[in-house]
Order: sequence, then C-alpha cells, then structure tokens
Amino acid sequence: MLHIYCPHCAETREEEEFRPKGEAHIARPVEPEATSDEDWGNYLFFRKNPRGLHHELWYHAAGCRKFFNVTRDTVSYQILETYKVGQKPSVVAGQSADKGAAK
Repeated sequence: MLHIYCPHCAETREEEEFRPKGEAHIARPVEPEATSDEDWGNYLFFRKNPRGLHHELWYHAAGCRKFFNVTRDTVSYQILETYKVGQKPSVVAGQSADKGAAK
C-alpha cells in the first residue's frame, strides 16, 4: 500500500483515499476551434507511459477533494514528491531521486 502526502491537507494518508487521474501537465490546445481532429485525438486519448520517472495527477477523494500532482517512479512505485496543481515539480528526469524525497 502506498502512503501519499496530500499537499492541501498537509497529511500523509493511505492510498485508498486517493484516485489517480492520469498524466500531469498536459496543456489544452490554445485555439480549440483551429485544432485539427488528429491533434484533438492526441490531446484527449494519448498519454505517455514511461518506465521510470512520471508526473501524475491525483485526486484526494476521501479527504479535501482537491487535485494535486505526484512524481512517482513507475518501476519501484516510490513516490518522490507531491505538489499542488500549478506548481512545477522539483524532481525531473535525469535528477537523483534523493533530492525530492516525499514528506
């Protein structure tokens, strides 16, 4: 079982309280009416599925009911950090996992 730190509640809770919502930091097309069908399809349906470091959007369903981001290693399932939507991750690919350890 994962233990996840919610940056809004400032508490570490069990995984059962949260819902993963997919890849984080996906930019919506700037001009929707000028976007091609292929680009809309890519935006709506295609996501990265990396082996290793991945930024994900999570929802605290049984707590504050807010969204936040998680940086997680998809190989070890280790959560390296959590941060609020709109903030930038401090752990990025190519960086040591020790620098952004979860709270």
